[in-house]
Amino acid sequence: MDGDAEFSHYSEDDVRRLYPILRAMAGERMAFERPGNTLQPTALAHEAWLRMRSSGDQSWKNTAHFFTAAAETMRRILIDRARRRKRPKHAGDLERVPMTDAENEAEGEDEPTLQVNAALEKLKKVNPPRAQVVLLKFFGGLTNQEVAEEMGVTERTVERYWAYSKTWLYREIRGQR
Repeated sequence: MDGDAEFSHYSEDDVRRLYPILRAMAGERMAFERPGNTLQPTALAHEAWLRMRSSGDQSWKNTAHFFTAAAETMRRILIDRARRRKRPKHAGDLERVPMTDAENEAEGEDEPTLQVNAALEKLKKVNPPRAQVVLLKFFGGLTNQEVAEEMGVTERTVERYWAYSKTWLYREIRGQR
């Protein structure tokens, strides 16, 4: 398959070539999830593949565009799961607590994926290329070299963007900005 040609239909050979990479991306991302998580990397890769295939726009420009879309899809899946985990399942087993205790509890149990996502959305508005590095590294599990190839920049640029982004996200999450 030509890396620069637009492709929207995958042959069996394309699927055999792309799926292991998609699965590896999912495995890298799942390494950052909380212990006891029931979602397995294979299930994340399958869900991402199904969502990408069922979406209306399947005309990815090239392999790099495909993997950027895959990382974004995995991010959305993990965010959806984190939001579902935060929802109360039954109202009957709730106990009354003072409001100050409830506020402290809510802050302490916030899902890291949701915190990173909220900060990443802000970073996208401020600096889209740096946000793309976070998306590809954190949610896509790509190496600096792979990110550089995907974005068409040097590996050193990716390192600088990543260092800046980590600091920016840390401050944003901690509320120090």
